[in-house]
Amino acid sequence: MKNLTVSVPDDVYRNARVAAAQRDTSVSALVVAYLEQLSGRMDEFARLETLQREVQSGIGVFRAADRLDRDEVHDRAVR
Repeated sequence: MKNLTVSVPDDVYRNARVAAAQRDTSVSALVVAYLEQLSGRMDEFARLETLQREVQSGIGVFRAADRLDRDEVHDRAVR
């Protein structure tokens, strides 16, 4: 386990202590929970980035000339 030293304004520390007490935990545990949540978000972000690249690579060539005209769009919607 690593130790981490951070500097925060007095009012932020005071509010964090109150929040920790209300949750029957410590400020340190709140920070650990936040960092775990943050790293999970980053994992999710990386997963979504990879998915986006996969989808985009499968699109192939896109040309504006390939668009359907208004009548074709409405005709397809009815079927």
